[in-house]
Amino acid sequence: MSEAALIGLFVATVQFATLVFLAALGELIAERAGVLNLGVEGMMAMGAVSGFMVGLETGSPWAAFWAAAGVGALVGGLHALVSVVLGADQVVSGLALTIGGLGLAAYVGRNVVGERPETVFTDMGIAGLADIRWIGDIFFNQPPVVYLAVVCGLVVWFLLARTRLGLALRAVGESAPTTDAAGHSVMALRAGAVMVGGAFAGAAGAFLSLYMAPGWTEGMVAGRGWIAVALVIFGAWRPERLALGALLFGFTLALQPRLQTFDIEVLGVQVNRISPALLGMLPFLLTVVVLVIISWRFRHRPSPAPAALGLPYRREER
Repeated sequence: MSEAALIGLFVATVQFATLVFLAALGELIAERAGVLNLGVEGMMAMGAVSGFMVGLETGSPWAAFWAAAGVGALVGGLHALVSVVLGADQVVSGLALTIGGLGLAAYVGRNVVGERPETVFTDMGIAGLADIRWIGDIFFNQPPVVYLAVVCGLVVWFLLARTRLGLALRAVGESAPTTDAAGHSVMALRAGAVMVGGAFAGAAGAFLSLYMAPGWTEGMVAGRGWIAVALVIFGAWRPERLALGALLFGFTLALQPRLQTFDIEVLGVQVNRISPALLGMLPFLLTVVVLVIISWRFRHRPSPAPAALGLPYRREER
């Protein structure tokens, strides 16, 4: 592989990592509050189509980006209403949200399939750094959303580790009754966390439709929401490990289309191209392998998952 091809691979790795990191960061916030959200895929689809359509109308990628985040927050609010306020099963609610979000996104975007947005995010070279060989192209000549994702990761880390709000959020994910007894609103903390998580997923969808693959087509999220959910487990519910895992999964996603150009030899027979269907399995095979390794690693130790994850809370009347 040539130097230019390697640089292109690592540049794409950072961009794919940003995509899954944003969605996983939102899922991390929700799960640290004790709410399992399996609707990330549907939220990303809604963010992708709404961001694309707002971009068509306004010509502003940032207006589209924040609008998609708002739509994601609204969809997250629906999950919060069903699973947090009404106490429905979080797994069922999340799966319904994924199925419904994918279907609604396909319906809403049916008339804009194939259209190109007038304005999309462009690479933002940082003066004095973008010209550095290798490092400059990979890290300092990226779209602004990449740098926004880094800032968001630092803010979430600081919030969870160093603030009273973060302490309350972590507490409600470990023991909702104790948090309630301490005077915090369990419903508000959990619902807010789910809505913020939805905003991150919607923003990730907008990054997909306004930069990674400008445009809208049904199924363009292509399972990356599920990768984001698995990434939270891989990162042991910690933002810094989440970032490392995002780079690993981003590398796999970036490598997948490039492997289609490789020739391989099987039992002395030259195979001109690797099947795209097989390559499409790579990120999900990695997901399964990671989950198996983590399950094996923690088989004799307490799980790092929040103790109250997936458990609804009802205040006892006195």
